[in-house]
Amino acid sequence: MDFLPEEIEIYRDRKWRREETSKVETATEVEQMIEDLGFCLTLTDSRTLLPSVYIAVCGRRDAHSPHNVQKDHEMSLAWTLKDEVMQRGRVYYGKLAKARQMFVAPRLIPHFNAVWGVPKEKEEKILSATAQKVLEVLRAEWEMGTADLRIEAKIESRKRLTKAIDRLQRTMKVIPQEVLYKPRFTYIWTLAEARFPEETSRKIDRKTAVREIARAFLQMQGMTLRGDFARALGLKRKEAGRANHALVDEGFAERLAVGVYRLKSFPK
Repeated sequence: MDFLPEEIEIYRDRKWRREETSKVETATEVEQMIEDLGFCLTLTDSRTLLPSVYIAVCGRRDAHSPHNVQKDHEMSLAWTLKDEVMQRGRVYYGKLAKARQMFVAPRLIPHFNAVWGVPKEKEEKILSATAQKVLEVLRAEWEMGTADLRIEAKIESRKRLTKAIDRLQRTMKVIPQEVLYKPRFTYIWTLAEARFPEETSRKIDRKTAVREIARAFLQMQGMTLRGDFARALGLKRKEAGRANHALVDEGFAERLAVGVYRLKSFPK
């Protein structure tokens, strides 16, 4: 099977807010969508395997990013809502799986952290010297703008700083907590553990974490084709397959064919 039945697309229309009657217009509605889905992307369009704030703002299946994003009302609104939700701090925001900007509901932060996070005792081995410098400064100051962070960490190259911050985001160490556009564009950075102390300190084994992320993924999709889960989040297929099999074993999902899974509770 290499296509989705129309009933699954209709299911996604509702879950992903791809309908005119359910499209999002406020930060509160975005937060409610994230809580419902578990996680989503921010400004990606319908060519991805995951829902996004931009798709939900458009309220249609064929949402495509415009050539001129500055003059497009829907992209402008999605961008504004992304910033507002990030600054409200009620859901997690940062570059995570596959280095894409994502929102994650608080209940799934421990699971994402178990898969992509780096324990403190392994930081020296896994993180670069530059990333460790950035982390050291933020642990002392708690929050800091990009330019000040570069000065305080004594990092001469902007490129090296950007690379280090991206790495710290992907390992769930650092997150942007605010964005400023005047007098110049900059992010204010903070520690993930400062904004979500309980969620980031909760210990979960990787197997359980991948299974629960797979549960959220299947619930938002209704049905997944071969390789969808692994490809969407950058996981190894074998690990993703084990997680889907676990959902079948507990009766949450049904296996229709090799690599094809559907919600057990989905209306026939």
